[in-house]
Formats: sequence, structure tokens, C-alpha cells
Amino acid sequence: MIVALDFSNASEALSLVDRVDPSECRLKVGSELFAAAGRTLVERLTARGFEVFLDLKFHDIPNTVAAACAVARDLGVWMVTVHASGGRRMIEAAAGALAGSKDRPLLVAVTVLTSIGTDDLVDIGLHENVDRWANRLAVLAIEAGSDGLVCSAREARGLRSNMGPRPVLVTPGIRPRGDSAGDQRRVMTPGEAIRAGADLLVVGRPVTQSDDPLGALLAIRSEISDAVG
Repeated sequence: MIVALDFSNASEALSLVDRVDPSECRLKVGSELFAAAGRTLVERLTARGFEVFLDLKFHDIPNTVAAACAVARDLGVWMVTVHASGGRRMIEAAAGALAGSKDRPLLVAVTVLTSIGTDDLVDIGLHENVDRWANRLAVLAIEAGSDGLVCSAREARGLRSNMGPRPVLVTPGIRPRGDSAGDQRRVMTPGEAIRAGADLLVVGRPVTQSDDPLGALLAIRSEISDAVG
């Protein structure tokens, strides 16, 4: 499991981190927290033994994305994201920047954000079903050298069926049984996501807003065990 540190400052993030354990989860640092606390926070998290998923969703010209991925590699992160919609040459450049390095980060490509539905695609001129569009981007990303994909758990089963065991499937939008979907549009429970073929589950508010974050993690783990056992 990956806990999303969706905080606006380092002190709140570290307060949560003090209450979980590297043996139970990895940590995701996204745009808001990185803008607030930068590489210093990432270094502090790795120094505590956590593997860090740097989720900045790089999307720029190939040379710029390659350079950004090289900086992330040197920072010692475990996994980094690019937007699949950046295209083949951009993803190839990102993969090339990470290739051959010791303990290189995993490169995963975001297909379609879990907050987006088919109506949102229409708004930007893409008259295509969101699932078909996500699948098209997924195939492109893996062909271009991505290790895996960030996708809705609802897309995981089809992607796993079509693409086999190779891609690492990272699924945000995970909500334990009985939890609100919040601002996510395409969500699943932890057990459903694992059964659908997900490898890594990103969980945010159900853990970060819990009075007992470690207990919430263990409850989610138990829910997964019940679902697959």
C-alpha cells in the first residue's frame, strides 16, 4: 500500500509519518506537498526508511522530462510518474534517463486521472469513452518503456487481461468499504482492486484523516486478505 501525503506543509506530513511504519506502507509525495516542502522533505522521508513515490506527473518536452526524471533518480525516490498523454517520445526519453542506473526508480505513466469521466474528455475535444482512451494511452506507455501504469482500479482488470503480468498497475481512488468517494469519480474498495489485478494501492484520506493511521492501514490489509483469501 502507498499512503498519499496530501498535505500542504511538511509538519503535517511528518506528523502523519510519525504514526505509520515503513514495513506497512510506502509514501506518495504529490504536487502540493512537493511545492511546499521540496526535495528536503523527500530526503527526510527516505532517511526514515520509507520508499517514496514522487507523483509529479511530468508532462513537458522530452528533454525537460528526461532531466526531471534524472533529478528524481538522484534524489533516491522509488517510483516516479509521467503523463502518458505526453506521447511516445517523451516517455522514451524518461525511460532512457532512468535506464542503467543502480536502484533506478520505477517509471509509471498516468493514463486518465481518476477524477475524469467521459464527459470531461468531450469538454477537451476527445470524443471517446474514457475506458477506451485510457487503454490506448496504456498500450502506448508500455510500448515506450514505462514499467507500469497509474490507472483507475476499474480499468485494472481489462488492462491486466490485455497486457499480461508485465505492467505494474498502481491504482488511486481506493476507498475501504463504507467510505465516501470524495472527489474521485472511479473508485473501488481495496479487495476489489486487488482482485481486478492491481499491484499497488494508493490510499489517502481513509488513512491520513484517521485518528489511528496505522490501525487504518492494518484494517485495509485485513480487508484485502478477506477478499483474496
